[in-house]
Amino acid sequence: MHPAFSILFFTTLAGAAQGLVVALALALLAGVAIDAAFVLQALALSELLLVAGLGASFLHLGHKMRAWRAVLMWRTSWMSREVIVLPAFIGLVGAWWLSLWLGVTGIWAQALPLLVVLGALLLWYCTAMIYACLRFIQEWAHWLTVVNFTLIGLSSGSMLACALAALGHQDALLQVLAPWATEITLLAGLSRWASLRRNADLRAISTLQSATGIKSSKLVQKSMGMSAGSFNTREFFHGASQALVRNLRWAFSLGLFVLPLVLAWWAFSSATLWPWVLASVLQAPSLIAERWVFFAQAKHPQNLYYQTVG
Repeated sequence: MHPAFSILFFTTLAGAAQGLVVALALALLAGVAIDAAFVLQALALSELLLVAGLGASFLHLGHKMRAWRAVLMWRTSWMSREVIVLPAFIGLVGAWWLSLWLGVTGIWAQALPLLVVLGALLLWYCTAMIYACLRFIQEWAHWLTVVNFTLIGLSSGSMLACALAALGHQDALLQVLAPWATEITLLAGLSRWASLRRNADLRAISTLQSATGIKSSKLVQKSMGMSAGSFNTREFFHGASQALVRNLRWAFSLGLFVLPLVLAWWAFSSATLWPWVLASVLQAPSLIAERWVFFAQAKHPQNLYYQTVG
């Protein structure tokens, strides 16, 4: 598949924001003492990332003024459900920020962090199921797609929370979040490795023989059936070499999982704070690379007809 960069930015920005909000919410629910001003600033950053992600999602639309129609198919479409859940989650985070700013107490103030966690999980599920429900794309049609979207979002958001805690001198918060971020990053790395191994071992259900009805064992595609490129050749194949895809797999594995875990170990062993900041900075471009590979590795059956140019 040919990944649109607007989708890459949307899924990574929103995922990191969700992970940051969940990390803060779980820490508060666990009774960790956090400076109120720090929580307000962190929630404001989360809201900014979510809104930026929402804005990025509009960039690949041909008729942006018709985007509201996406909600009409909510009964059957995971994309419609995501379109509904995302603004609701943004509003929920905003309500939490406002309640803290106004100093609201009581059951409402206690319920908001829990509602935010549930909202983040629901949004991850809706986003991942847009791809996992496509049975004809074997690389996506698996429960690991949902797991990876959730764990990678939690990892990037938790590392960002640790970086913010280190910069804001929130020692109590960092002491709680550091083990959480490290364990989640390790789990995310193992889960993503499992999906890469699965995809490498896949055997295509659709072949040239099944697509054309020709039973010959030596059937070879020589032409895409037209003299120039088209929507099919541009949108369903990334056009990059296998070497580039392979190098990007190594790059995002190092930047998203391996090096942040090494930096976390360094932070634990040396009691220094800046490795958390560096880990979060390293993850930012690695998230884009990981999501690009996620899309690029998906083999659409239509490429049996249109991928090769004779």
